[in-house]
Amino acid sequence: MFSKIQIKRELYASDEHQMVRQALIDFLKKEAIPYQEDWEKQKAAPKSFWQKMGGLGFLCMDIPEEYGGSGFDFSFNAMILEESRRQGIDFGLVVHSDIVAPYILRYGNEEQKQYYLPKMVSGEFVGCIGMTEPNAGSDLKSLQTTAEDKGDYYLVNGSKTFITNGYVADFVICAVRTHKGTPQEGISLLLIDKDLEGFSTGKPFEKIGIKYQDTCELFFEDVKVPKSKLLGQEGMGFKYMMADLPRERIGIAVESLGSAIGILEKTIQYVTEREAFGKAIADFQNTQFKLADCAAEVQVYQAFLDRCIELQMHHQLTTEQASIAKLKATEMHGKIVDK
Repeated sequence: MFSKIQIKRELYASDEHQMVRQALIDFLKKEAIPYQEDWEKQKAAPKSFWQKMGGLGFLCMDIPEEYGGSGFDFSFNAMILEESRRQGIDFGLVVHSDIVAPYILRYGNEEQKQYYLPKMVSGEFVGCIGMTEPNAGSDLKSLQTTAEDKGDYYLVNGSKTFITNGYVADFVICAVRTHKGTPQEGISLLLIDKDLEGFSTGKPFEKIGIKYQDTCELFFEDVKVPKSKLLGQEGMGFKYMMADLPRERIGIAVESLGSAIGILEKTIQYVTEREAFGKAIADFQNTQFKLADCAAEVQVYQAFLDRCIELQMHHQLTTEQASIAKLKATEMHGKIVDK
């Protein structure tokens, strides 16, 4: 009877990977796992935890050193996501490190990079992204939040919903409709700081799972956003968001794999310790068949996701490949939970 799922694979085999991974495990066991019940009651992981993560270098690991990061490749980000979920910890990391930070690095000007990225790396700032709306869902073509051009600032009105990290975040990359009703109408991205007048958040939602990955509504009522907070070019927001989908999707796929590994390992431990009819549950053939099937599923998806991670490391992962990875890894996760 096996007792461990193989996780020391070639992708994470370097001494640097193993050192970071073990440091993360030790940190989560001390600073996260004992406090999960409290965080669930609060419906959010505390800001102090984000700062501790950042202080040890676990946030935004592939951000270049010139902006405060470690300058590692994407495999380190993937390993952090996977190992966190393997340990049962999910607090919105993929949004912060693998969606928001890359947007700023890729499309931000030098002033924006110097202001936001070091603070994201340290955990001083937590980031979220505002796309989904109450009446439009994730259909960006039906987006209703507007940013009216007022000369040296935009006047933003509208709302967002189901925003991961929305409650604890210090700023949002917000998708808005600019020049509404004119030939120049389009989707743009604005960096909106939470301390701006007219920007408010709702209370974190009651959810059936991942309860301390805070999720809430964002409200914008005549919020004056300086033109200097435009991310990239005006009207290019839709194109930017479509271009960055592969990284978002592979991040979710990696989290699903890590969670599946953790669930399977906990189950193996349980059936090894639990007895029925005078012997361990693990000694029954049906138990062994089911767990062997689950272990086979995990290791098949490990191989595919490792290849996807390697492609992402070289910026070669396509939207189609990432979509397949997200679809099948999340389905695999659900099947393993059921079994």
